[in-house]
Amino acid sequence: MPSQIPGVAEPIKFRRLSVLIPVYNERYFVSQLIDQVLQATLPTGMERELVIVDDCSTDGTQTILSQIAERYPEVIQLHFQDTNRGKGAALRKAIAHATGDVCIFQDADLEYDPGDYQNLLRPILAGDADVVYGSRYLSSNYRKVHFFWHTFLNRSLTTFSNLFTDLTLTDMETCYKAAKSSILKSIPIRSDRFGVEPEITAKFSKRGCRIFEVPISYRGRSQDEGKKIKWFDGIKAVFAIIYFRFVDDIYEAEYGKSILYNLSRTHRTNAWMAHAVNPWIGERVLEIGAGLGNITLKLLPRLHYTASDREPLQLDYLQSCFGGYNWMDVARLDLEKEEDFDALDEEYDSIVCVNVLQHTEEDEQALMNIFGTLISGGKAVIIVPHGKWLYSQLDRALGYIRRYSRSDLIVKCRRAGFEMERVFSFNRAGLLTWFVIGKILRRKRFGKLTLKFHDSLVWLWRILDKILPLPGVFLVGIAIKPTSPQPRGQHR
Repeated sequence: MPSQIPGVAEPIKFRRLSVLIPVYNERYFVSQLIDQVLQATLPTGMERELVIVDDCSTDGTQTILSQIAERYPEVIQLHFQDTNRGKGAALRKAIAHATGDVCIFQDADLEYDPGDYQNLLRPILAGDADVVYGSRYLSSNYRKVHFFWHTFLNRSLTTFSNLFTDLTLTDMETCYKAAKSSILKSIPIRSDRFGVEPEITAKFSKRGCRIFEVPISYRGRSQDEGKKIKWFDGIKAVFAIIYFRFVDDIYEAEYGKSILYNLSRTHRTNAWMAHAVNPWIGERVLEIGAGLGNITLKLLPRLHYTASDREPLQLDYLQSCFGGYNWMDVARLDLEKEEDFDALDEEYDSIVCVNVLQHTEEDEQALMNIFGTLISGGKAVIIVPHGKWLYSQLDRALGYIRRYSRSDLIVKCRRAGFEMERVFSFNRAGLLTWFVIGKILRRKRFGKLTLKFHDSLVWLWRILDKILPLPGVFLVGIAIKPTSPQPRGQHR
């Protein structure tokens, strides 16, 4: 019977574990490995599934796997590659088919012991980690003495990787990696072979994942015993480490979050925006659409701060960054759903809504939801894209349904019940950049270099913002909830 992991309450969020097993020519080991995985102790209430991908084995492994899968159809998913493509490609397929809440990578060669699953799962189930690496070089109950040169090369690759990822891992190349499935499924894996280890490490780092290490047991094989990794795989790993340091390919296209990541790196622009609205923000704050915390970080600390979003990936990220503060919480909130606001149990004197309103179908309902959540006399800071005439393919690609004129914003805020304290333009120089990229060049995205260039000159844009005779690329509205307001929706 499965037992509870000491120090971890019964899992609430994580009910299913997916063990991802890439296999190639392991006929003498794979049956024993699968038995160990099926017998491994898991936390109370946690189910398991085995997602096995055979990488076009030629030694009879496929027949053995098929026989085992027939015995455990409710537990084992078995998939076959039509050609030998490598470990990375096999893991990519396994991740796509995984249905669990947490995934663990498992090699099929008996070097890694499934009895270590408890250690790997503990930091994730406790809410401390998003990703856990099982290190062969931390102290454990026991481990086989390793070959010197194999250990030396592994540690050298780990150190080299740490230089580029700014992590302090002791074992980057370990097979044992456990991660939340929501994160794994949103990360594109481009490496087909052993380059998957440095690639995924770089992407975990860039995504800001909370990464833990735990000691594991390890029984390494020699080349004579069938170990498949070669010296030239180490050379390829070096190039992979360098390549993925400079390529920000960290979101699958279907998740569409790359622009959020790029914008999160424009620290000067985010600080400028936060500075512009800070005078109107009180001590009990609700931020709507916090995303990756671009503005959040610039507005803290406060007596109480709620960072909200409607997307699970963003909520996971916000929880990772801010979940440890007593004066801060993270909430799932859809700007258009009144019931989401009704579920909030805090009173807010300030609501911050930066570049969210333009994504809503019913923006007036969204404004009424904001109005109903504020205390009397509270202020809403609303930032929206400025200029209907500027709407282009770039806006559509960003998910903007509309851009706003000054009168649009004022009228809609008043209909929701607000009084307008001030409406002003922000980032006048940015209007020119948006016009060139969106209207003239007809591009659908900002290039990373464009954003970096613009961010490096924020000192200049702040000066020009005071003197340029142009509207800003954004409108900032400061809306106040009157102390004796009429009911929402009656301000028509």
